[in-house]
Amino acid sequence: MLLQVSNISKSYGVSAILSHISMQVLPRERIGLVGVNGAGKSTLLKIIAGEIVPDSGEIHKAKDIRLGYLAQNSGLQSDRTIIEEMRAVFAKLIETENELRELEVKIADPDLHSDEKKYAEILDRYAKRSDWFREQGGFEINTRINSVLHGMGFGAFDPHTPIATLSGGQKTRLALARILLQAPDLLMLDEPTNYLDIETLTWLESYLRGYPGAIVVVSHDRYFLDALVDTIIEIERHSAKRYTGNYSRFLELKAAEYETNLKHYEKQQEEIERMEQFIQRNIVRASTTKRAQSRRKALEKMERLDKPLGDLKKAHFTFEIERMTGNDVLTVENLSVSFPGRDQPLFKNVNFKLNRGETVALIGPNGIGKSTLLKTLVGQLSPTTGTIQFGSHVKLGYYDQEHTRLNGQNTVLEEVWSTYPHLEETRIRTVLGNFLFSGEDVLKRISSLSGGEKARVSLAKLMLAQANVLILDEPTNHLDLYSKEVLESALLDYEGTLFFISHDRYFLNKMAERIVELGPNGVQHFLGNYDEMLDKKQEIEEAAQEALESRNAAKKAAATVEAPPASSYEAEKQAKREERNRQRKAEQLENEIAQLEEQIALLEEQLTDPEVFGNYVRVQELQAEIDTKRAALAEAYEQWEQYMV
Repeated sequence: MLLQVSNISKSYGVSAILSHISMQVLPRERIGLVGVNGAGKSTLLKIIAGEIVPDSGEIHKAKDIRLGYLAQNSGLQSDRTIIEEMRAVFAKLIETENELRELEVKIADPDLHSDEKKYAEILDRYAKRSDWFREQGGFEINTRINSVLHGMGFGAFDPHTPIATLSGGQKTRLALARILLQAPDLLMLDEPTNYLDIETLTWLESYLRGYPGAIVVVSHDRYFLDALVDTIIEIERHSAKRYTGNYSRFLELKAAEYETNLKHYEKQQEEIERMEQFIQRNIVRASTTKRAQSRRKALEKMERLDKPLGDLKKAHFTFEIERMTGNDVLTVENLSVSFPGRDQPLFKNVNFKLNRGETVALIGPNGIGKSTLLKTLVGQLSPTTGTIQFGSHVKLGYYDQEHTRLNGQNTVLEEVWSTYPHLEETRIRTVLGNFLFSGEDVLKRISSLSGGEKARVSLAKLMLAQANVLILDEPTNHLDLYSKEVLESALLDYEGTLFFISHDRYFLNKMAERIVELGPNGVQHFLGNYDEMLDKKQEIEEAAQEALESRNAAKKAAATVEAPPASSYEAEKQAKREERNRQRKAEQLENEIAQLEEQIALLEEQLTDPEVFGNYVRVQELQAEIDTKRAALAEAYEQWEQYMV
């Protein structure tokens, strides 16, 4: 066992966040920590990491365990460059590497050889440090750094880029890269998939599946949880419960558990009702009063089951429209967008159409311009070239992932009411109640809200717009898994046209009927959802590979077509000449092989000489020469075998 959490409780003022939480983490276990926003998941991780002190309870850790904790949206703050920060992870190994170089200089110093004792001590020190350096992966430092940086989307970056010049999302990804290189025994990640595009997400899943330590991860990405974890711990109503399996399995187990508990409760209630009726009928009759009293005692001793509480209150809403659009909703032709100071446009040659009732997803790597494209469609940015043509009766509703259109000084009530001043306060409060803002919650300032709460305010405003075309930029960001399910249901029932950006692969699979993939030189179109797009890409790749193999086979066949035969006499002369050349070359190779084998034997004999054996530098030189000659020997043998066929 790596970690044991026992009866942890934490409150802020009168509000209890965690109550008697207990859990354990085993070696190589992959645990997903789930629960609604505000359930206390991040608080629990901070308590385990030692950043917050619990009100009560204990945490027991295995001896010498190394914990690694990455908080949500914790960008890397550093004055170093990217490569300097990554190499700093391996400071001890780099220090050892420098020591080895210094020891090598000393070993090569002829003056040291006269002091046999000191020379032997340095050789021993060198051997021990070399073994430790190799065991700790010192020779793989650069490979590991390059692999993780490439996987986290920094492959095209200059490694000497100052970290201070990176964006917030890039700093967050770099912080994740650093903690992966640190490779702690227990890796704790709070929402690691934020700011990751699909390609990086896929790489991270693969990397974490092969991670040698244990992992505890908070995530609202169902696809990620299903691919990675083997245990779910749900924090609900301040308590924790453990389920074996991934997130989809957890949902099945929790639903089955609720049904079972409800049946047991209802069965007991029926039994209680029967007993109470029997007691009422028979308590006053002398012939049956003893039996009634016995039943009463049994009823008093009965351990009564609590009614299962079921799911927590969820947001509930629908997107309605005032009127339908025409059949042609949007036509985009030859669109490009450029920014000052850039030689090339961010993207160009973008062409696509939206028809009434379609649900279309826009995907692409980070930085390709997806959000820029949406802002151009809704008129916040102007295109450099191309046209954007909306159809008849189109009423746009736009969801901005950064929530820049929310006024931080407003209360929740003021923010929605100022946008729809014609509505009554009771109507506004009812809508906000549907989005889980009730009572005093509606008087909170926008600036004090969490990311999930801001998302719910933006969705409330969008719902009231009654738009028949929704353009959504990462609508599932900051929403917990339960709120995502509600949003999915609302959008599936939506009668208008939907165009959205998302890196949530589960959401893409459930919602998308068509996918538009944005690249610097245009777009690609795929029918179906995310998984169907992957299948289509694989088909295209396989077809291209087959075509390439067919072309190569055709070329080879054409090259082997026999030339017109020469006269019998000339052909025979040519054959004899080639045979003599083959025999002569084979003899030359046999002589070369014999010489190389003799030279290797002499060099190996020198290694057994006590004077040479004690000279580390000479040993290294001889070993390098032997390796070179063995490589030459292997090549000579390979050529000789070809001539002997």
